[in-house]
Amino acid sequence: MELLRFHNSPIWNKVEHRNRPSRRTVNKEFELLRIFRVTAENSSFRDAAVRLGTSPQGVTRAIQRLEQHYGEVLFHRTTRQVRITAFGEGLLEQVRPALERFEDLWRIPGADQQASLSGTVRITAPHSLGTRAVLPALERVAARHPGITLDVRLSDRVSNPVDEGIDVGIRVGFMRDSRFVARKAADMRLPIVAAPRLIKKVGVPVGIESLARLPVTAAVDINTGRPWPWHFKAGHQWTPTSPAFIADNADMEMGAALAGIAFAQLADYMAAPYIASGKLVQVLEQEEPPAWGLYVYRPQRGPVSGRVRVVFDELRAAVGSLPVLR
Repeated sequence: MELLRFHNSPIWNKVEHRNRPSRRTVNKEFELLRIFRVTAENSSFRDAAVRLGTSPQGVTRAIQRLEQHYGEVLFHRTTRQVRITAFGEGLLEQVRPALERFEDLWRIPGADQQASLSGTVRITAPHSLGTRAVLPALERVAARHPGITLDVRLSDRVSNPVDEGIDVGIRVGFMRDSRFVARKAADMRLPIVAAPRLIKKVGVPVGIESLARLPVTAAVDINTGRPWPWHFKAGHQWTPTSPAFIADNADMEMGAALAGIAFAQLADYMAAPYIASGKLVQVLEQEEPPAWGLYVYRPQRGPVSGRVRVVFDELRAAVGSLPVLR
């Protein structure tokens, strides 16, 4: 049975004789492994605790119990972040599909579930993900569940999902709010790109500071009216002060880059196909920041309707299938 596949793995066989449970409940073991999975998907015990709606101390105790059980260190800890070990990576590969299968088994089967797949689901996402992820996902939902009304509200501003009645959303970056259930669907890189003809005309930037002398785009934060900063490794940021092209829409920025107007920092799910075709060239690769997470979330921690779960799962799959830089 796939649910218990990790019991037959080399990792499990190595530690099976240690701390063999006598009458330990499935719920307790399930929760420990769920905490491990969420911790592995985040950069600190504190972030994992926010996702789980618990305390960092509770996460620490859970990881310690697992490490005692397996007799292996699962995470390297520092004062600022945690990094999963090789043993932890192997365990995660077994745990993730097992937990997802377990969660699938708890979904209510039969006619009652099918009868609930009607009504409205309100979805929000950034504009750049509208046709790239949201529409393909909702096309599949509509084909299988025509009784569901799909209400899509694309926006690049910081919104309040609870006040706006959002059922499912996609966002860039970690959601630090215990009221929401969030699942990481993909990593998003932020390459700096330009058209070959612009590079031929003005040259290649040799460092972050040289961007100030080149034509660049600026993405406007519609909440403040100010440009968003560009992000680089080691937490460095740079804000365009004299941009050649200003837009409040990422697709317009990409259009400016493709047209040879300016250098732009774009999400890799937008830029990757054009980099692969040679229409855009990545520059300053050595300064690229760590990848950001793309999360699918729902503002409800309790029971969730079948229609919301279907949309949630399809959006998560669609985001996970976006183009990426290799």
